[in-house]
Amino acid sequence: MMLTPIYPLDFSLLPLPAIHFGVGRFSRLAELAGSFGENILVVTGAQALQRSGRLTELMDGLKNGGMCPYHLAVDREPSPELVDAAVSEYRALAIDVVLAVGGGSVLDAGKAISAMLPCALPVERFIEGQDGFMQHDGRKVPFIAVPTTSGTGSEVTNNAVISRVGWKGFKRSLRHAAFVPNIALIDPELMVSVSPQLTAASGMDACTQLLEALTSPFATPYTDAITCSGLERFSRSFLSACADGSSDSAVRGDVAYAALMSGIALANAGLGIVHGFASSVGGLIDIPHGTLCATLLAEATRENIVQLRAIDESHPALQKYAKAGAILSGVVDKDLHAGCERLVETLEEWQELLSFPLLRSFGLTLEDLDAIVVATRSKSNAVQLDDAAMKRILVKRL
Repeated sequence: MMLTPIYPLDFSLLPLPAIHFGVGRFSRLAELAGSFGENILVVTGAQALQRSGRLTELMDGLKNGGMCPYHLAVDREPSPELVDAAVSEYRALAIDVVLAVGGGSVLDAGKAISAMLPCALPVERFIEGQDGFMQHDGRKVPFIAVPTTSGTGSEVTNNAVISRVGWKGFKRSLRHAAFVPNIALIDPELMVSVSPQLTAASGMDACTQLLEALTSPFATPYTDAITCSGLERFSRSFLSACADGSSDSAVRGDVAYAALMSGIALANAGLGIVHGFASSVGGLIDIPHGTLCATLLAEATRENIVQLRAIDESHPALQKYAKAGAILSGVVDKDLHAGCERLVETLEEWQELLSFPLLRSFGLTLEDLDAIVVATRSKSNAVQLDDAAMKRILVKRL
């Protein structure tokens, strides 16, 4: 029988944006943006929004509302150079609001640009873990986040992930409580054209965030409620969204809701070892973030469960893993160990069904692993893992 861990009621919560969720909400975007002023920087991806006609719809709506929109297309994960170049180009235009419409990389780019427009220093000075790190003062241009994929939850978080890939590369955060978007608008209709491959990868990012926040040592009753709610919607519609339900806005809405909940949860409870690897592995090789989460989640969960059982056969985090297993599989096991195994089996079934690639297909080698392990940190993981445990996870997915 699964028990519910009891917490002392002592926690803090980050602020949330004004959230607008639902089919057709995109039509309100010009009106919402116009409430901040007339000079609007629209940040999008390089192609998808343009092909769909949504960009033209948005830009026309802004112009018809008496606003002056500028457009910046982002074709990769934001680097310091990309952010600094955009700030240099648009700072003199007195931008009143930054409006980002796209996947997680686009939202992170928009969030970073909004944070740096009032600042004269380069963004790298404010990236966590970089030499000469300075704490940002929180000033920003108002920011609106509109996700077109269901994964990162960046529409409700206080950080923007900035990366430089290669030797001495990094993938780290620009962070401040004030960087939570002013408005998050989530319209499931924006997700119906996303490819099965991207749907699977971004969805597994959301699933990873939900599981890692649920089992974090910093979880609270608030984050537990959010993560379980997200997992329930995710389990109902994820596989369908990757297949014959991809054009169903209700199916897309479930996965978008799960991603939204994952963002709220991670901002308040933290993330685990998979996202620790996202920083170290993602800084070394060019691998999409969602793909990395998808390929590592099952093995990382298995290793966490093994380590937790060695500490305490009824550890509270094991109870949560078993609960997640019941939600994702639809089968409730009376035995705690069986429930945890059910979770790992479900994740491995998805890994096989959706053909998540191995790390070596992106150029990672066995010789890279020791340096990666040394560089990996994850204070919010369900259990503290030693170097050998972390290396086992990577070797199994190499």
